[in-house]
Amino acid sequence: MRQKQNWFFLASYILVTAIAFTTTYFAGYFTRAAVERNQTARDERYPLLAEVHNIVDTNFQGQMPTDTQLEYGLIRGLLTSLGDRYTIFLEPPAQELETQSLQGEFGGIGVNLRRDEAGVIVISPFPDLPAAVAGIQEGDVLVAIDGQTITPETSLDEVSALIRGPVDTEVTVTIQQSDALRDFKLKRQNFEIPSVTWRALEQDSTIGLVSVSRFSDKTPLEVQRALDDLQAKGVASIVLDLRGNGGGLLDSAINTAYLFLDGGVVMIEDRRGEAEQTYTAPGKGVAADLPLTVIINGGTASAAEILAGALRDRGRSPLIGQTSFGKGSVQLIFTLSDGSSIHVTNARWYTPNHTGIDGLGLKPDIEIQPGADGSDPELNRAVEYLQSLP
Repeated sequence: MRQKQNWFFLASYILVTAIAFTTTYFAGYFTRAAVERNQTARDERYPLLAEVHNIVDTNFQGQMPTDTQLEYGLIRGLLTSLGDRYTIFLEPPAQELETQSLQGEFGGIGVNLRRDEAGVIVISPFPDLPAAVAGIQEGDVLVAIDGQTITPETSLDEVSALIRGPVDTEVTVTIQQSDALRDFKLKRQNFEIPSVTWRALEQDSTIGLVSVSRFSDKTPLEVQRALDDLQAKGVASIVLDLRGNGGGLLDSAINTAYLFLDGGVVMIEDRRGEAEQTYTAPGKGVAADLPLTVIINGGTASAAEILAGALRDRGRSPLIGQTSFGKGSVQLIFTLSDGSSIHVTNARWYTPNHTGIDGLGLKPDIEIQPGADGSDPELNRAVEYLQSLP
């Protein structure tokens, strides 16, 4: 009988059912009489593993996996049996991507692009970056790049590709400002993309849109900067757009929630082996009195769901849009000796009302489906809500 020398050592620390193993590696039939059982060598704690391995090793018609492949398969089986989609195994990469050669190679001019309902590309420049420094303003329309006209058929990805290029090279953008066309020759540079963009809305200049794409360590300060700038321009209420925000740093989302709350609970964390921990806002935030509404969708996840759930449970805002993704858990990452890793769920988050998020998501108070052809019915409904407030 062929027996892999390290099999029983492997079986001593990997728990997986016979069904999980045979689903992955076993096909065909077996004859019990043909299996010679070796009771002394079999691991006493997991006898089915040794039994199944003997059956497969003796009867499988095909190429047996390597020891490493067997081990990886068993690890996946063990983690799958836990029934948690975020407790996972990752193999070491076959080879590292040559990212170092790309670092610093490409740059841009510091703008956010969006297509409005008329099909034109509207620009929102990031502060202190080439476009803003040169005089490009919020709401300007992008007409051409290096002489190439932008049409309604030109995708945003194509436009971004035309703008990007090697750092310190120049690109000329043709911009429509009011009724005039202007050419701006800009030098591309490397920069960290801000996590927050904002603007006063065209349909109602008293309403500001603050869009948060992710939660970095700078996000709370960026949101506060957005609020200060918008209020200085006469904005009196806020739409907080968390669509497509996949999360990021938990502390960043909590600190962002502080800005909109007047003390009180932000979230509850239940961590293995510890008492539940309640996170509370330290006092009245700078936007605690501003009328507010929040837009979410299926891409709103993790830390973004914590923020949205806190603002709803605390009575600060309804949620508008579609049900969020449903990731309300924390994973610890353990790097194994061969460079592979396992991510193990160690804690779960709850909203101030102790509502679970994980696997469920947040259902909107006002459900609105996405629009097409550049329309934004979720934003329009958020504006209607704010305009209806006394």
